[in-house]
Parts: sequence; structure tokens; C-alpha cells
Amino acid sequence: MSITSVIRSTLGGRINLFHVWVVCLSMALTISAWLFSVHQIETRIENRFFDTRDRVIGLINDRMVKYEDTLRSGVAAIHSHGGDITFQQWSVFANTLHIEEKYPGINGIGVIHYQEADSLDDYLRIQRQTRPDFEIYPRHVVGIYMPITYIEPLNINAAAVGLDVAHEVNRRTAALAARDTGKAQITGPIVLVQDETSTPGFLFYVPFYSVEAPTSVEDRQRYFRGAVYAPFVVHKLMQGLLAHELRDVRVSIRDADSIIFDEHLAEMNGTDPDPMFTDEVSINMYGRAWVLDIRTDLRFREANTFAQPTIILIAGLVVEALIVALLFFLSRANRRAINYARKVTGSLRDEKAKLAKANKLLQIKNEEMEQFAYIASHDLKTPIRGIGGLAEMIEEDLGDYFTSQSANPDVARNLSHIQDRVRHMNELTKSILNFSQITAAESDALPLKLEDAVADLRADFGLELHQLTLSGDVETVVVDASNFRRVLENLVSNAIKYHDGKRLLQINLSARSLGPNCEVKVSDNGPGISEKFHRKIFDIFQTLQASGGPESTGIGLAIVRKAVNLHGGQVTVTSTKGEGATFTFDWPLTHTRKDVPNAA
Repeated sequence: MSITSVIRSTLGGRINLFHVWVVCLSMALTISAWLFSVHQIETRIENRFFDTRDRVIGLINDRMVKYEDTLRSGVAAIHSHGGDITFQQWSVFANTLHIEEKYPGINGIGVIHYQEADSLDDYLRIQRQTRPDFEIYPRHVVGIYMPITYIEPLNINAAAVGLDVAHEVNRRTAALAARDTGKAQITGPIVLVQDETSTPGFLFYVPFYSVEAPTSVEDRQRYFRGAVYAPFVVHKLMQGLLAHELRDVRVSIRDADSIIFDEHLAEMNGTDPDPMFTDEVSINMYGRAWVLDIRTDLRFREANTFAQPTIILIAGLVVEALIVALLFFLSRANRRAINYARKVTGSLRDEKAKLAKANKLLQIKNEEMEQFAYIASHDLKTPIRGIGGLAEMIEEDLGDYFTSQSANPDVARNLSHIQDRVRHMNELTKSILNFSQITAAESDALPLKLEDAVADLRADFGLELHQLTLSGDVETVVVDASNFRRVLENLVSNAIKYHDGKRLLQINLSARSLGPNCEVKVSDNGPGISEKFHRKIFDIFQTLQASGGPESTGIGLAIVRKAVNLHGGQVTVTSTKGEGATFTFDWPLTHTRKDVPNAA
């Protein structure tokens, strides 16, 4: 029996085809809304899992890179002391790292010296001058020796002092791989001698040599002197990484056939026996293939329910029942029909209100994202300044060393590179802050005279009168003058930065009235921009400078586009390679034009 027959039977035949179509269409809309909501929520939850998965992988990779940098700083310390380091010197260096506070998960940092049979007695004699009870263990017949000479903090790693890592296959294989490749390596799964719980762990090696950066395997083997290393207990490492940030997924790590970390045990609180999402990801971890088995837990399930589609479906079915009831009454009296129409109109208003609310929420989310960018960039300033200050202190502390004959030029060069990177990061965070702070100014902002703006630009950038000229019939900008000035500053700055010096720099700024707007052009006689890059250059973090050219944050033109878009305008570039460039944008002359919020 068709739905039409059912309705006709219910209403005693007093119904027309239009009413039937209304019911069918409403039912179709309800089911479509339900299916769409289910799909949207499934996609959002899946993306949330993938974001969490990628964050887990990123945290592991980033932390291991940080540990590698720490070990390489140990290698630098050894080179800075002439190629070797004493027990006391190593203790001073290690204590400055504050390992237990700043490097959660790492058990310590130490030095391994490579010895062959004919040099072993001299090695022991030197070590016993400061530590008479120093011994190498265990005995083996491999033919080479790689004893752990120093490790800090000593109180929790005393059992490892003197351990010969050449005695065991996993330890020895990774150490020799580090020697032959010159790269950082980790061992396969081992149990640390200082780990009383006997849980899976590994060692992390960075080799050092008696010469700077040998390029061949033969030279690396010939000049190999040892490694700076760190021991890790895997569960401590993962606790330091994931203790607070990621608790709605569980992770296990497999190295070859060995499970070195496992959060999927049924007896663990919060384990989901039937996780909503799972994924296995293999990552290359310094010579080892780690397979991460990532699964959602009960907290993820509780936070990501499908209640909303169910509510939509139930509500839709209720609405359908109401519509049928209304049709019954509409078939009896015109007054009921009018009431029904009013209710339908009210429902449409509710839907409109919901859409308006959704648009408002989307606007709030956009504002939150911009606020996030502002806060993240602002918070980066402190560690960047700290890095720069630390590099300056190191440079001052090593002043005598740099003037000595044994000074390693790479140390000064690397410190200079650090300072360059700090300066670049300062510029980048400053540009991100500027980008996130761009909003439409209030209508009562002070007007800007273009002659004054051009004069200020000449002064700011040290330009002559003929190098930056002004033309056109627009004298004053009254709409959002602060952002208009910011646009001009970025365009003029770009023209100066990328000028190739083949001819005297000339920049022309023209502004002519076009109805309610003005058309502004900034032209230069620089090297020009290839047409294939005309759209790309306005994207954030995009820069076209060649190697060795001016360093750029890639945000200036993105700021220009965002400021122009705030007022519903567009910015374009006209240029060919080698013939200069002209940037054109329109700007409102009066406040009657409605600004476009959250333009990007």
C-alpha cells in the first residue's frame, strides 16, 4: 500500500496531491538531514582521530630530535676541549643540561670511548688516575671495546659505568652503525643494567671522531673515537611525552618482533575493547623501524557520540507526525490550514535562526583561530629570546677559546647560524602577530593624507624624493587608515627588499578615484615576478627569494591581501620577469561600503 493510500484512508479521502507531496518532501528532508549529520559527525570524529594520531607521531619525532640535539651538544663539548673530555669536565657539562627537569624520559647522558686491544691498558691507566676502582665489564671475545666512561646523573646510572657495549649484539650493532654512517642511531630493544624493573629500553648514540666530519666509511672507521649516548626506558619516555596531552588514544610500539611499549592491555583503566578507530604507522626511528599501533580509548568514545543525528531523526519523525495531524485538520477547515501554514512558517524561521547561529559560531571559530595564532606567536617570543641570549652567553664564555690556536671554527660558525635563525624567528613571529591582528578599524579613525604617508615611507626606508613618488587625484584616505598604511608599508618594503640593484630604485604610488572606491597602484622597477607565481605570492609563508637572497618570512603579501579583503576588495599583481612589478588594489573612500569580516 502506497503512502498516498495510507493518508487518503486516514483522512477519509479528503486530501489532495499537494498535501501528499508536502509530507513526502518533508520526510525526504528529514532523512537527508539525518544522513548528512551522520556523515558530518563521522568525518569530524575520524579527522579528530587522525589529528591525534599525527600529534602522537609528531611528539615522538620532535622529542627524539630534541634528544639528538642534546647528544650533539655533548659532541660539541668534547670537540671544544680538544677532542676528549675529563670526568670533571663532563660532569660540569651534563649538570648544565638539567636533564631531570628539561628532558623527561631520558635516563642520563654519557660518553663511550672506542678502544682496541693494544690501547686498552693505556685507557684503563688514565681512567684509574681519577677513579681507581674503574673496571670494564663483562668479558667477551669480540676484539674491540666500547666501555661507558662517564654518565650523568651518576646516582641513578652507577651500574652502567664501565659497561662494555661491544659485548652485546644490539648495543654493538647500533654503535658500529653510528660509527660507519656518522649519523645518530638507536639500538634494538634491550634491558638497561640500571633499570631495576627490567622493562624494554634502548640506547641512543651520536658518534664523534678525532677529525672533523670524515666523509668516507674508511675514514670514519679510522678516526672513530667513541660516542655520546643516552639510555632510555621506553615507558618513561612515553610517559614524559603523553602523560597529559593525549589521553583519548592508546599506543603500543613494536620494534621488529618485540613489543617495547603497550597501552592496549585489557586491565588498564580506560581501555576500549572495541575501539572506534585504529591505525598502524611505521616510522623510521634512527635506524630502527618502529610500528605504532594507535587506538582510541573509552574517553574518546564518550567525547564523540552520535547522539545529535539520532535526535535529528527523532525530531524529524515527530515533525512528520505533526504534519500528518495538521493535514487531517486542514482537510476539515480552512482555519486549521491557516494555523498549519503559520506553524510551517515558524519552523522555517527556526531553521533560519539555526543557520544564523551556525554562521555566528563559525565566525567565533575563525576569531579563535586568529587568537590562537596571535597567542602562539606571542608565546614563541620568550623561548626565541632565551635561545638568542643563551647563544650570546656561550659566545662570551668561549671568547678565549675562539682566539686560541686549537679553536674549532665550526663552533663560532654554528653560534652565528643560531643567532641568524633567532633573528629570522623573531621576524617570523612578529609577522604572524601582525597578520593575526589585522581587523577593520573603527569608522571614526583619523584620516590619512597620502603625502604624509609617502613622506613617512621615505624616512622609514631611507629613500630619496625621486625614488618614491606619488600621483593621482586622491589626497586623503578616511576608511581604516591604519590598515591602509600597513598595506603601503608592506608593498614598498617588498619592492626595496627584492630590488636587484641593476638600476636605481624607483617606486611610484598612484591613487585615483573610481566612484565609491579608489584604485591604488604601487609600481617598481625591480626584477619582476614570473606570471606563474602571481597567485602563489599572496599565500601565507610563500616567498620566492633565491638561495643567498634576502631572507623573508613570506607573510607580508598575505597581510596585504587580508587587509584589502577586509573591505571587500582584491589585490592583484601585473609583472613579467625582468620588467618590474605593479601591485593594484581598491580601497573604499567612504564608510557606506560594508566591510567583510574575518577576511583572509
